Amino acid sequence: MRPFTFSADIGEVVTGAELSARARQAEDLGYATVVVPDHLLGRLSPIATMAAVTATTTTLRVSAFVMNNDLRHPAVVAQDLAIIDVLSGGRLDVAVGAGWNRPEYDAIGLAFDPPPVRQARLAEAIQILKQCFSGEQFSFNGEHYTITEFTGGPVTAQQPHPPFFIGGGSRRTLQLAAREATIVGLAPRISSAVSVDARSLTLDATREKIDWVREAAGDRFADLTFNIYPSVWPTTITDDLRGEARRVVDHLRKHTGVELTEAEVIDSPHLFIGSIDRLVEKFQQLREELGITSIMLGDIGELAPVVARLAGS
Repeated sequence: MRPFTFSADIGEVVTGAELSARARQAEDLGYATVVVPDHLLGRLSPIATMAAVTATTTTLRVSAFVMNNDLRHPAVVAQDLAIIDVLSGGRLDVAVGAGWNRPEYDAIGLAFDPPPVRQARLAEAIQILKQCFSGEQFSFNGEHYTITEFTGGPVTAQQPHPPFFIGGGSRRTLQLAAREATIVGLAPRISSAVSVDARSLTLDATREKIDWVREAAGDRFADLTFNIYPSVWPTTITDDLRGEARRVVDHLRKHTGVELTEAEVIDSPHLFIGSIDRLVEKFQQLREELGITSIMLGDIGELAPVVARLAGS
C-alpha cells in the first residue's frame, strides 16, 4: 500500500508574511502539499500563491485545487506552471478541471457550456499542457484549440512533466483522469443546478467511481493515486459521531431531497466527522478497502493530529 499524503487548503486572502508562516507551518506539521482553490470570488489566485509558497519552503509541494481550464488558455497556463516547477526544483502538481461554478461564469459574462463541451475542452488542454512542458515544437488542431509550430517553455524540472491531478464525479471526467492523470480526485457529482448529488457522497458511489477508473485505466491503474476531500459539510471533530451524522442527514434531506442513512454519512469518503481516533481509523479503512491514500484535509491546523499519526505511514 502507498503511504498517506495530506494536503491543506491555503486559499484564504492573507498578507505575504501570513502566507509564508502558514506554508512553513504546513511543512513542519508533515503535510505533503498545500493547495490553492481557483475561484474569482475573493480568494487567493493559484499562480501567484504557489510561487510565493515555494519561495518560502523547501520540501512542500504546491497545487491548485483545481485550476479552471475555462479561465485561461492552456499555453499561457503551461508557461506559468513550468516556471513554478523550475523555480521550486520540481515541487509542482498540475491540477486542472473543466470548471463547475456557474455564478463565476455569469459574473464575468463567460459562457457556461454544457458538461460534455467543457470536458472535451479540458481533454484538449491537457494534451497541450503536456506538449508545452516538453519544450519541443508542436502543432495541435482540435475542436477547441489550434496551435501552430509552437515551442513551449521553459522545460519543467519534472520530466516528462509534473504529476497531473484530474478529478471529478462524472464517469466521463474520471475516465479522462484514468488515461491522463497521476492523481485521480474522487469528487461528488454536481447536478445541473450546481448542487451536490447526495447519493454520490456514499461509499458505494465511490466504489463505482473507482471501477470506472479501473476500466478506463487498463495497465495504468496500479500506478494511480486516489484523492478525497471533505464536501457539503464542514470537518467536525466531535465525540458525538451519530448526533453529528443525524445533523448531516437532516441537512442533505432539506437541501437535496435525498435521505441518506446515518451509516452512509459516517462511512462517506467526503464527510469528515468524528473524533481524531475515528478519522484515523476511517482513513485507514479507506486505504485498505479502496486504495485511497491522498487526502485534502482543509485548514492546516484542524486535523494536524491526524497528519502526525498517519503521514508517510
